[in-house]
Amino acid sequence: MFLSIFSVTLHTQNKNQGKVNLIIDIGNTVAKLAVFNDQGEMIEVLRGSNHSLDYLSQLCHRYPIKRGIIASVITLSNTIRRQLAQLHNIPIMELTHHTPVPINNRYKTPETLGMDRLAAVVGASDQAPGRNLLVIDAGTALTYEFIDASGNYWGGNISPGIYTRFKALNACCDKLPLIEKAGDLPEFGYSTETAIRTGVIKGIEFEIISYIAQMKEKFPDLLVFLTGGDNFSFDTNLKSIIFADRFLVLKGLNRILNYNVEK
Repeated sequence: MFLSIFSVTLHTQNKNQGKVNLIIDIGNTVAKLAVFNDQGEMIEVLRGSNHSLDYLSQLCHRYPIKRGIIASVITLSNTIRRQLAQLHNIPIMELTHHTPVPINNRYKTPETLGMDRLAAVVGASDQAPGRNLLVIDAGTALTYEFIDASGNYWGGNISPGIYTRFKALNACCDKLPLIEKAGDLPEFGYSTETAIRTGVIKGIEFEIISYIAQMKEKFPDLLVFLTGGDNFSFDTNLKSIIFADRFLVLKGLNRILNYNVEK
């Protein structure tokens, strides 16, 4: 069976959404800004620099924002902190390991846990409560997270993502070039470029399939959520348990924000 993660960007000009939540997810490469309505539906999402929130004022003028949340895997720049400070009438929560979340966090070093990892797990759990879940986030890093049917998050594993692997081969091997993901992908490389591309991409695909198969043996009811900025297309007989959701982290952040408002 054929599986692919694909990119979808939502845009709307409908301003009759009522008050909305502002969600800011700052990753290692880009920042995503999104707005959600009271029904938990994402209205719009924009991508920009992770050192300045270029679209912040645009979204604030376009929508009546009532509150927000920000999560970052990097140290917030002074520019971003100034931009947030200018939102005088909009309370913005910064997600940390002290923030209450609607799952049981069993991670032994929560202060070192990436907030994107935590948000992805919350997003998956909110969509499929009462199920054993494996959450795979493919970005600068490739992460695997497990949360059980009782809502206990036990942690996960971290592996290099596609471009991180490309850069590592180029940096550590004197004669290996830095290549792009796009291009021919033969079963076996017929040139150094195709050998690197196939080795990296197929290696990640086989890694993902093996993780899923192993977890499926332990938890027959397992569901898998795939998210992140990298797209994969591969054959697998496990397609029926896999759900691709490009915006899982944003949805998880929105759930955490609403959870704290409810509390």
